Amino acid sequence: MSDEQPNTGDGSTPEEDTPGGEDAQADNRVAEVRDTPRGPIHLRGISTRAWEHPADRGALVALRELKGFDLVVRKFSGAISERALRLSLVGSSIRVDRHQYSRVHAAYLAVGAALDATDLPDLYVTRNPDLGGMCIGIDKPVIVINSGSLDLLDETELKFLLAHELGHALSGHGLYRTLLMVLLRLTTSVAWIPVGVVGLRVITAALYEWSRKSELSADRAGALAVQDPAAAVRFMAKMAGGGDLHDVDTAAFLEQAKEFETGGDLRDSFLKLMLLEQRSHDFAVARAAALKTWIDDGEYRDYLAGDYPKRDDDADASITAEAKAAAKSYKDLFETSGDPLAKLIRKLGGRP
Repeated sequence: MSDEQPNTGDGSTPEEDTPGGEDAQADNRVAEVRDTPRGPIHLRGISTRAWEHPADRGALVALRELKGFDLVVRKFSGAISERALRLSLVGSSIRVDRHQYSRVHAAYLAVGAALDATDLPDLYVTRNPDLGGMCIGIDKPVIVINSGSLDLLDETELKFLLAHELGHALSGHGLYRTLLMVLLRLTTSVAWIPVGVVGLRVITAALYEWSRKSELSADRAGALAVQDPAAAVRFMAKMAGGGDLHDVDTAAFLEQAKEFETGGDLRDSFLKLMLLEQRSHDFAVARAAALKTWIDDGEYRDYLAGDYPKRDDDADASITAEAKAAAKSYKDLFETSGDPLAKLIRKLGGRP
């Protein structure tokens, strides 16, 4: 963690003698920047570890330590497919720059500055009426935004989407998503070998679980970039129900997450497991609730106050420590879950 003061955009730093202790100082510093027209705090030198979910971060640190692993994945993916992807985008989509979709370009530059991204991936808008986007590619990731997103999102919500996809790119998620796609194709090709299918299904299930956690990481990157939690919740609500929120109560939307987690009986618990098994993204209400919990727990506030992991220290990241953090995140989730199956297991184990 760093003790540096946040950059407020004009070279100044907030006052250090705010009454009420360090927590009050942090709250006031964040509030000052939110209220100023100068824009969001620029998180200088922030590491991707700041927004990566513990389960995502543990996997990434471990995989990065496997020397040559990325070369194997690149061998599977092939340079030709990535070239074909880029040619397809150049031929059928619009590349965003200061001349084309200038509003989107300005928003992209803003979130890139907030996350201190030194090399922004190419950004394209493709014709698709649905709300959404994606980050694809390995050596040079590319971000693609659906044209429907421009119609359905306000400026801050659009920035959240752009920062979400940028978070994927900066964390290197494309490499491991490529592995997931390769394994899915492989599962189909060896479907006639029962043992092979079982083994690959276990691996792909684990990769799907990682993928869902990587989405939570990207959501955190979006929140850190736009620094407006309400916009993040609105984005999730629009993902779930469309672009018009005039008759939608976002508080009630968040309440749906509790109903999804705690409602029903053991049959519903098993149905949820089956529904999630092959989903790369968690349900929108669950993602909104997870992001709100992370914001409320305090890391978000600390990071905006200047106390965040720096990329200069990434080389010192410990696999053991990250693995323990990942295990703790699952343990905490199990201990606090209101899911009927989790509650039954805790009861059988003598836990409240």
